[in-house]
Amino acid sequence: MNSMNSAERFLQDFHQRRPGTTPPAFSGLILPGRGSSYEMLAATLATAQPRARVLDLGCGDGFLLDLLAREYPEARLIGVDMSATELQAAHTRLANRSVLLNERAQCLSMATGSVDAVVSHLALMLMSDIEQVLEEIHRVLAKGGQLSAIVGRAFLLGEPGQHYVQAFRAAARRDQLRPLPLVDPRTQSQSGWRALLDHHFSSLQFEELDLEWTPTFEELWDSLGETYDLDRLTPANRALMKSELRTATQPLLRADGTLLTGWGLLLIQARAA
Repeated sequence: MNSMNSAERFLQDFHQRRPGTTPPAFSGLILPGRGSSYEMLAATLATAQPRARVLDLGCGDGFLLDLLAREYPEARLIGVDMSATELQAAHTRLANRSVLLNERAQCLSMATGSVDAVVSHLALMLMSDIEQVLEEIHRVLAKGGQLSAIVGRAFLLGEPGQHYVQAFRAAARRDQLRPLPLVDPRTQSQSGWRALLDHHFSSLQFEELDLEWTPTFEELWDSLGETYDLDRLTPANRALMKSELRTATQPLLRADGTLLTGWGLLLIQARAA
């Protein structure tokens, strides 16, 4: 595996310590008539050939691969992740239903034109040197091959998200956290993605998805505890931030004790030119 930068080292360390954090947070959030973000991503392969060669880039613990194996039992599945711990969990989940590779997306070992589709769930926007990643995706895809990705668009929708940002910024100042840019700014907008993809892809499609989430405060905090931001805080500062965020969101609690928020995602589809 080629050398990693500081952001990649942080991500690798996080996922070595906390494998499988994404599926519990997102698999239960349903868009009516469409299903979860995983199911929506899997549905983009409905027109693929039965024995299509499908690569899951940033496959994590194999949750999406497991869904694909059940939805498309003849598909030939490959999972790539830079975390050995995530891949161990994927192997346990999948047994022999997928080839699993411990690699960086910037330097894939697969042959040129060797896959028919590439999928990625909440991973592509975190990959350093995104232009090189997209070059590699284009290289391994057969001509006309499909790229389908779910990426982050908005972290915690509505007022709860605004209060979270304020509370985290205060906590970051207390811990004197250094900036750790995990995403390329271009991956934060449709226009940025379009500029990145236009070099090697055609038939670009973008769909904004808002997944409603109505947690209690404790459910909200427990989920946030599995995020990159809070992982960087000291335990004492994390506890103080929890208290501050609880106070700030108290007026937003509904009659049933829940908060109305959600996650803003972006579904990207494209074809290798």
